[in-house]
Amino acid sequence: MKNTAATLMSQKQSGEKITMLTAYDYTTACIADECGVNSILVGDSLGMVMLGYDTTLPVTMEDMIHHTKAVSRGAKNAFIVGDMPFMSYQTSVYDAVVNAGRLIKEGGAHAVKLEGGAAVCPQIKAIVDSSIPVVAHLGLTPQSVNAFGGFKVQGKTYDKAKQIIDDALKIQEAGACAVVLECVPADLAAIITEKLTIPTIGIGAGAQCDGQVLVYQDMLGMTAGHTPKFAKLFADVGALMREGFKAYISETQSGEFPAAEHTFKIDSEIIEKLREED
Repeated sequence: MKNTAATLMSQKQSGEKITMLTAYDYTTACIADECGVNSILVGDSLGMVMLGYDTTLPVTMEDMIHHTKAVSRGAKNAFIVGDMPFMSYQTSVYDAVVNAGRLIKEGGAHAVKLEGGAAVCPQIKAIVDSSIPVVAHLGLTPQSVNAFGGFKVQGKTYDKAKQIIDDALKIQEAGACAVVLECVPADLAAIITEKLTIPTIGIGAGAQCDGQVLVYQDMLGMTAGHTPKFAKLFADVGALMREGFKAYISETQSGEFPAAEHTFKIDSEIIEKLREED
């Protein structure tokens, strides 16, 4: 069944958990879609896991459109959400609408995601008024890493927790169709989920959210360096890849690969004639 903003809302209302995973390329999108994931996030996290940056800040609109195009060609049933990169929407409402439109029109996304609360409500409203669904993002918003002083859990004091609740209500009023809650205490996420009529998608926010999202490299053991606490290892694909790469190197160096079954034949008379010409 084709997943849409409306079907995700229906899942919240019925209590059926929403599944979301990141994908940044055609092949991964095909596999995730085949497995039945409800939504695919083409996250600006691609800056870190695909392009090797230390943060998401260097990611451009061109990067996001390029990767979203690939995912949209592979996923036929998942609800595709394209991330709006740093400075693609903060500068003005006009820029926000134009860039959101590009992710839909050029990238093939079904919705866009942007970070922030009350400060970006004018952008959310304008994008929604342009008939583009918006997924909001609260808590640890990676584009604010410099303001936060690092990747830290958010909402642990009364004032900060109250601010996140207030922001969640405001982005819902502005027209967001869902909200990602990243790295907030589980009990706080549960309160927000109860207060909102739109779905909450947690990442490091506990089991009471309406759904979950993970960066697929984290859940498959493919991340270089630190793996977030909230990312459970569901399959150690990274270990299998290393094993495969090492076997390929070893067999190539020894001459074991390629074997006869990996090669193509030609008529021996043609070969003899070619050798005689030499």
